[in-house]
Amino acid sequence: MSHTGVDVIDFILFTIYPVIALFCIEMISRIIKIPKWLKLTTQGFVSIGFAVAYLTFPGDTKFPLTAMVLIALGLAIFYQARRAKSNPENSIY
Repeated sequence: MSHTGVDVIDFILFTIYPVIALFCIEMISRIIKIPKWLKLTTQGFVSIGFAVAYLTFPGDTKFPLTAMVLIALGLAIFYQARRAKSNPENSIY
């Protein structure tokens, strides 16, 4: 029994959901061959979206630390998207 009201399995699932979403965007972008900057921008918005969702869950099941990490990840992805758009040859993503 967890003292926070959230089981360990639930917590692990809530950390895996964004990873699955980012992986699906990666695979779809490789299949339809969209530009790297567009893929990265979409991944940044998805990351920020998960962070907002995790902060606005009803009741006591909020994940503020996971949301902060997702916001930092989203900002880093937006930076990489900007670099990929300005100089696509040097972008490794």
